[in-house]
Amino acid sequence: MDGVSGSGPALSVPDVVIDPPASANGQRFPHDTTSSSMIQSIHNKDTGRWSNLVLAYKTLGVVFGGLVTSPFIALKADDQGGTFALYSLLCRNMNIGILSSKHSDLNSSQSGHLLHEDNRGKSRLGKVFERSIVARRVLLFIAMLGTCMLIGDGILTPAISVLSAMDGLRAPFPSVRKSLVEALSAVVLFILFLLQKYGTSRVSFFFSPIMGAWTLCTPLVGIYSIIHHYPSIFKALSPHYIVLFFLRKGKDGWLMLGGTILCITGSEALFADLGHFNRSSIQVAFLFTIYPSLVLTYAGQTAYLIKNPNDHMDGFYKFIPKTIYWPIFIIATLAAIVASQSLISATFSVIKQSVVLDYFPRVKVVHTSSNKEGEVYSPEVNYILMVFCVAVILIFGDGQDIGNAFGVVVSLVMLITTILLTLVMIIIWRTPPLLVALYFIIFFTMEGVYVSAVLTKIPEGGWIPFAISFILAFIMFGWYYGRQRKIEYELTHKVDLGRLGMLLSDPTVQRVPGMCFFYTNIQNGLTPVLGHYVKNMRSLHKVTIFTTLRYLLVPKVAPQDRILVKKLGLKGVYACVIWYGYADSLNLEGDDFVSQVMDSLRLLIENCSSYLPSDHPSPVEEEVSELREAKTAGIIHVRGKARFHLGKNTSLFDRFMLAFYEVLHNNCRSALPALGVPLPQRLEVGMFYEA
Repeated sequence: MDGVSGSGPALSVPDVVIDPPASANGQRFPHDTTSSSMIQSIHNKDTGRWSNLVLAYKTLGVVFGGLVTSPFIALKADDQGGTFALYSLLCRNMNIGILSSKHSDLNSSQSGHLLHEDNRGKSRLGKVFERSIVARRVLLFIAMLGTCMLIGDGILTPAISVLSAMDGLRAPFPSVRKSLVEALSAVVLFILFLLQKYGTSRVSFFFSPIMGAWTLCTPLVGIYSIIHHYPSIFKALSPHYIVLFFLRKGKDGWLMLGGTILCITGSEALFADLGHFNRSSIQVAFLFTIYPSLVLTYAGQTAYLIKNPNDHMDGFYKFIPKTIYWPIFIIATLAAIVASQSLISATFSVIKQSVVLDYFPRVKVVHTSSNKEGEVYSPEVNYILMVFCVAVILIFGDGQDIGNAFGVVVSLVMLITTILLTLVMIIIWRTPPLLVALYFIIFFTMEGVYVSAVLTKIPEGGWIPFAISFILAFIMFGWYYGRQRKIEYELTHKVDLGRLGMLLSDPTVQRVPGMCFFYTNIQNGLTPVLGHYVKNMRSLHKVTIFTTLRYLLVPKVAPQDRILVKKLGLKGVYACVIWYGYADSLNLEGDDFVSQVMDSLRLLIENCSSYLPSDHPSPVEEEVSELREAKTAGIIHVRGKARFHLGKNTSLFDRFMLAFYEVLHNNCRSALPALGVPLPQRLEVGMFYEA
């Protein structure tokens, strides 16, 4: 893995254990159950009323960008969150994921609330999912579809938002060609994606004044339009009229729902953006600014269209008074840029969640904040999104086609989120059945009707998100399948301490001078690469320290808690856990790290000697002396690198999927963070796994 920019280490978590910290006395090492105290303290910490107001201000620039700018994209379609965070909660609580439950989701807004529920026992529905592989695969498919759709949303939102805003140039200047609008939109998006590396906090604080101006100006224009065109427009808030509308229009009214779904674009990403902010700040911003602004703006647009029905294809810019057209155009263009930020931030969060759970190829994830664990940025994902956004604008320049595609994404993401949240309510939260039924019936029915309406738009651009989702889902499933096969092999062929003792008791196996740090996840047994190494090299260093890196839910780990060591019952063989937070700079270069490990081992040996009679000091001194000699002889850092061997008996499906996994594996980030180990001290041991 490459070096890290920003305030925290790049994160590639699979093969790096995720766990809350233990105390320095080693009482929870290495197989203890997860403690919820630290996680609860993180999530339940009261940040104060002022902090929430500041965060609420920032949400205008990130969370609500897409929602509050929906008025000028809602008419672009002709008549027409966090899903993986929820899935990760289900995986952890039901133990149905590819990894063990300790590899839990880091960005769930509810994790602190849920951890204390673990001891209450599993629900009947949870047991069904654990027993039925079909149910697990269906759940995985739903989660992957929702995740891929949300990522597709991150591609379509910037494209349609900026394109719709820039299209305002054509009203006062009819001679401006469509190709010029598309080119200008592509340039704006290019600049926006270049700004992402500075982090959500910096971007949102800069963007929030723009959204504040937009949130204030558009309802004022709406009020003017209401007074000037149709003052009694607010009677439309009565459900009476929508009932009459459907009775009168019938099937045509149902098809028109495919266009109205664009009025709430951006709301599907609110859950995924929780990692960047908190629930209170989002609620305050929505209740006191976003909702009133949207109601007044849409009421003003509707009042204008009642008097000017032929302007429905460009209802936003047409209802702006000419005297303030250009100021509103500038604000609208800037607001469209900000609108893209909500889905870009959500995409970063979703990709990070998928990487943590090992359902997506490892990419570089940089924590851009020293105190917000969920505030992340991925360079690879950022530039891939940029290429796709520009391609969508240049290839599908028609705002109507992109709008139809957008509607399909938004409605499906909402429906899938409802399904997964219902499962969370039943299995984890243990919500009373009546409340679950009310929630599911109301939201599933409402969103199901919208989905059925927008699916009629598939031939008219709605196929675009399905094509994007198919590509992403194929990548996710290929990675998932390969990782599942790899973990199954490692669990079957893992090296336990008994087998390691048998290997070392072989007289042909030599204990060579030096100190070896062998990186492995000791939580599930030692890697098969160790047995492969010992059997073929016929040697092991006199001091071998099996090292596991554990990623914590805190910004930084105190120096006295960073390193935990334990004897493994074999001469010269120890276990070591290195704890680090998302803002820690993990660097194992030089003698500092080795000295810390040596000090920890010395203290461990001395503590163990306290149980021996006082007339037996020699074994302790001898063991400490061996540590010093091993350090003087030389230090080596060893990690395994496994590949699949596709033999003659391998099925055609396995040949294709595992070959695809190898392509992904060879082009993704390393499983270990950037450790800063000097090149002369690095050693990779390769091994073929039988497919």
